[in-house]
Amino acid sequence: MKQPGPHQIKLFADVVQQIKQVRQKMFVQINTEMIDLYWDIGETISQQIENSSWGKGIVKELSAHIAKHVPGVKGFSDKNLWRMKQFYETYKEDKKVSTALRELTWSHHLSIFSRCKSQVERHYYLDQCLTEKYSVRELNRQISAGVFERSLTGKPKVSTALKELYPQVENLFKDQYTLEFLGLPDTHSENDLQKAILKNMKAFIMELGHDFVFVAEKFRLQVGNQDFYIDLLFFHRELSALVAFELKIGKFSPQHLGQLNFYLEALDRDVKKLHENPSIGILMCRDQDDEVVEYALSRNLSPTLVARYQLQLPDKQVIQQKLSELLSELPPPNEVSEMDS
Repeated sequence: MKQPGPHQIKLFADVVQQIKQVRQKMFVQINTEMIDLYWDIGETISQQIENSSWGKGIVKELSAHIAKHVPGVKGFSDKNLWRMKQFYETYKEDKKVSTALRELTWSHHLSIFSRCKSQVERHYYLDQCLTEKYSVRELNRQISAGVFERSLTGKPKVSTALKELYPQVENLFKDQYTLEFLGLPDTHSENDLQKAILKNMKAFIMELGHDFVFVAEKFRLQVGNQDFYIDLLFFHRELSALVAFELKIGKFSPQHLGQLNFYLEALDRDVKKLHENPSIGILMCRDQDDEVVEYALSRNLSPTLVARYQLQLPDKQVIQQKLSELLSELPPPNEVSEMDS
């Protein structure tokens, strides 16, 4: 059989792209219709039960009736019908998310409204799913890792220079990164850590955030007659800046920042393009003394931050307890108003 020429190959690729685009549009349309259907069914069940017209047995009869008259259709068990009711009742007064509801799959919604305990937490994960493009598996991991609670209790430790250059930095970086997907033992080397990250780069970028683009490992910097190597180099699309990661398996030491500052100076002089912003340095340590970190960063003139990494999913109950303690320390709303006035 004669091999297609370059022109034919391009035409073939165009046809494949058209098929993919139409399939995606079909999926979006079908998903939108399905979410609307589940909403309407949930509303019907909710209103009938509220009016005392239906009891639990009626919902089971409805499921059997659907199975009889729409043979082969799935997803309408009595258990799922109750979920539709819960879906409707969770969001019926929440006008803020009405559009977003149709942009996620039913499986995403099941995870969010069944596992999140407050409207604020639901909004957080709805937004994260839309911006970070989480799969259902990744969404459930984020909920299990207590990412929402951690976003409230732990702000990244950043230098003054980083705050001034990038005011939005606290919303783009984390105080702690959970790397349980690396599968590393408790005792490991920096080389083990780096190799495991490279092997699981997709999951690592998901943990960092969707705007990170991997550039290189052991990125070489030549200064004078010497070679220096950055553990991991990324580019952040929103900030339009190179981001250098230095990995430390031990406890944070102020000396680590000196090395990182040197790398940032070399990046800005020799690697950064004219249209890009100043490079950022992230020191990722296994452990740290918060007061030592604060002192070290307070007069640091480079845009750097210090973050901790851990190899197991955190205990969500412990995080929630810390959040409760933090909220209990805040003054009541009326006291806040008096303080502001």
